[in-house]
This record gives sequence, C-alpha cells and structure tokens, in this order.
Amino acid sequence: MILLFRVLSWLPLWFMHGLGWALGWLVFALSPTYRRRFQANCQQAGLSWPLCRGAVGQAGQLVAELPRLWFGRPVPVEWTGGEHVLQALAAGRGIIFLTPHMGSFEVTAQDYAERFGHTQPITVLYRPSRQPLLRELVATARQRLRLQTAPTTLAGVKQMIKALRAGQSVGLLPDQVPPQGLGVWAPFFGREAYTMTLSARLAQQTGAAVLLVWGERLSWGRGYRVHTEPLGAELPADPVAAATVINQAMERLIVTQPGQYLWGYARYKQPREDKF
Repeated sequence: MILLFRVLSWLPLWFMHGLGWALGWLVFALSPTYRRRFQANCQQAGLSWPLCRGAVGQAGQLVAELPRLWFGRPVPVEWTGGEHVLQALAAGRGIIFLTPHMGSFEVTAQDYAERFGHTQPITVLYRPSRQPLLRELVATARQRLRLQTAPTTLAGVKQMIKALRAGQSVGLLPDQVPPQGLGVWAPFFGREAYTMTLSARLAQQTGAAVLLVWGERLSWGRGYRVHTEPLGAELPADPVAAATVINQAMERLIVTQPGQYLWGYARYKQPREDKF
C-alpha cells in the first residue's frame, strides 16, 4: 500500500484531482445510501442542490490527493488570516485549530508545520484505522518534522493537553462524531447532532487561543488556500452551550463554500460505544 501511494505521488496534482472528481461522481452514482445522505444533509442545511453539487467531485479529490500530500513534492499553498496565527503564537498560550470536514484538512496541518512550526509544532488528533494496512500507511505518512499525531485515546488527549500547556498548537475536527460518552447532543444546521466536548474542554483547561481553519482546494490542481479566523465567541462552561457555539462556527465556515464540504459524512449518526 505504501509503495502504491509513493508511485502515485509522482503524478501531477491536476491529474489526481481529475481522477478524484470522477471517483467522487462514480461513488455518488453507485451508492444510493451515500447519495440520499448527501442530499439530505445539504437540504438540512437549507442549501440548494446547485450550491452543494460541487462537493460530489470534491469528496473524491480528497482521497485522490492523499498520495501527493503524504509522499510527494510540496504543493502551492497560500494563507489568508495568517496574522491571527502569528498573534496567537506571540501570546504563547497555545492554539487550538478547529477544522470542519471541508476542503483539504490534510494540507492545513502540513503547511502550518512548514510555515509556523519552527515557532511551535502542531499535534493533530486522528482516529486510527481498524485496518492494519491503512493504520500503518497513515502512521507513516502523517508523521513529519514539527507535525505530530495523537490518537483518539486517553493518552492522545493527554498528549494534546501537554502540547497546549507548552504553548504549542493542536488541531482537530469538531464535527467528527465522537464515541458514546464523549460528546453531547447539540444543534447542527437545525438538527440535533452528537458533538464532541473535547475541543471546548481543551480551551477551558489550558486557556489556549481557538482559531478556525480550513484548506480550500483550488481548481485545476493550482494548489490550496488556507483560511484562518478567530472563533469570535466565548465558550460557555455548560458543555451543550459550548458545543452549540462551536457547531455554529462550523456552520459559518461551511456556508461560505458548501461545494467543498463532505455532505456525505454521517454527521447525525448515533455514536459508537468505543471508550478511551
């Protein structure tokens, strides 16, 4: 698997994005369950089909670009709002980056490590694959200079707290459905969704700055544009209220570019019984 990804990493980004676009539409056409969930989530957000349609191909591009991002040559990346990162780093309180399932969330952490990691490295939370081959692939690909990964375990959470207290940065996807007992039910586009409490707890326990970030995928393989902005609201002590604030922030980002959100993600599913 690793060898295959290394071979694919030599292909041009525009080619892999074209291949991914076709893959995204093929999956959409062949999977009625995925197609219904995709369309239902878009409708739940109050968005028309033309606004969401582009996300079909974008979902495939998310997969197809991984060989290049993980093993290939650097890709062009530009930033908007980078001054917020510099200000937070200067404050020395640590940074929590919150990213929805939108655009390329791989490239945001990678380019932070390249651009800002010499000041403070970043630790990214991820859920290890249950498949041994995929688990080995991800572990090999994501570990790099100034970029560490933390599994969704108690040890991983302790690793993130330690990083923040040292003034470092962490990144996580707050719209990822956590295991049972590690979240609360809070509205997301007007419907109750099981939402992690970890992101708010990290901020409250460490006093870290909270920034929103997502990596826009530019057309024709031109690279990426990373968007960064402050959360813009205080996080209440009540877990449901705090989760609601974060969900609202994710909604604000998503509606700016609905054609790059993973509408096929099962955001409203029941949580699993996994434990830390």
